[in-house]
Amino acid sequence: MTARAADRARYDRATAHLDAPVAIVDLEAFDANADDLLRRAGGKPIRVASKSVRCRALLERVLARDGFAGVMSFTLAESLWLARSGFEDVLLAYPSADRARYAELTADPKLASAVTVMIDDVAQLDLVDAARDGGREVVRVCLELDTSLKLFGGRVRVGARRSPLHSPAEVADLARAVARRPGFEVVGVMAYEGHVAGVGDAVVGRPLRSRAVRLMQAAARRELAERRAAVVRAVRAVAPGLEFVNGGGTGSVQHTAAEDAVTEIAAGSGLYVPRLFDNYTSFRGRPAALFAQPVVRRPGVGVVTVLGGGYPASGAAGKDRLPVPYLPEGLRYDPQEGPGEVQTPLLGTPADDLLIGDKVWFRHAKAGELCERFDTLHLVEGDTVTATVPTYRGEGHTFL
Repeated sequence: MTARAADRARYDRATAHLDAPVAIVDLEAFDANADDLLRRAGGKPIRVASKSVRCRALLERVLARDGFAGVMSFTLAESLWLARSGFEDVLLAYPSADRARYAELTADPKLASAVTVMIDDVAQLDLVDAARDGGREVVRVCLELDTSLKLFGGRVRVGARRSPLHSPAEVADLARAVARRPGFEVVGVMAYEGHVAGVGDAVVGRPLRSRAVRLMQAAARRELAERRAAVVRAVRAVAPGLEFVNGGGTGSVQHTAAEDAVTEIAAGSGLYVPRLFDNYTSFRGRPAALFAQPVVRRPGVGVVTVLGGGYPASGAAGKDRLPVPYLPEGLRYDPQEGPGEVQTPLLGTPADDLLIGDKVWFRHAKAGELCERFDTLHLVEGDTVTATVPTYRGEGHTFL
């Protein structure tokens, strides 16, 4: 029996009492992935990206481990909810225009001390001040640096379109604007190198593209390390009390951690290890989060149909954004249908061994987005479900 076949047998036994659709997290794999992230971080603390987990119980589990510290959230509403739930260090990774939540933040000393907001424009400070509604708490601010690699005089740009602040001078100018503004304090700098951390460099069947990605990423790491260090020096000259410099992601942990200027690493997807992380040479994780759909039809030889399953991930549309049939091994989509809204035909010889009611296990393309589809996660240890915990959705929250 292969390791994957053994996992399938365990998951089927663990969830035999549960009807599909159902989602699980294999805690042994989850914990092993956490250990791997810590090893690659080389002693620097890891801030957990909540968008990649979207389950309070699992955020608490990983943050209870030495080496993990703080949460990187994705909306202001989520940030305040987490702070009220006892999370004491929440970094909002994206600028917000939520005026009602800014009014809450600036009026509550507990929230203001626990939550740091992201900015890259003076207009965002204006929005906060306009929303204060009498609140006088000092707002903790993190400045975001654009990490994109610019080539040929800026005519070619590689990287996500995030912050407009690219040079040390631009970031330092914003730091000075914050320093002059009552009610705000610069406490951090963030730089997320998505073109390094979030792009696979070993795509199956595409050796030339993979080689090009590796060359691009090596050049991007060198350029960013130098520029990020210069940015941190420039900001510290304005805000000597700077508390943290955040960088990286699951795919670049060890590279980002090697930079002296970086004080902490962001990571979250590496805990679940969705299918997008199969194409990396820098690490190998264990799939920890899966979902199962039930077989509901047997249309013919080599074909079964499961209920639902059309859960595409965000990003540019493509096959790499689709869930992948994982267990039993050897199933594939019908290219004429793909994963469907209410039913999904699957092809392959393993289909002939599946009966009505059997489970087919899938891996989502991305990490936390799976939790937008399920109210609960069943936590599996060995061949037993040892706990059932709510996702954000199960607690009544769909923040985006």
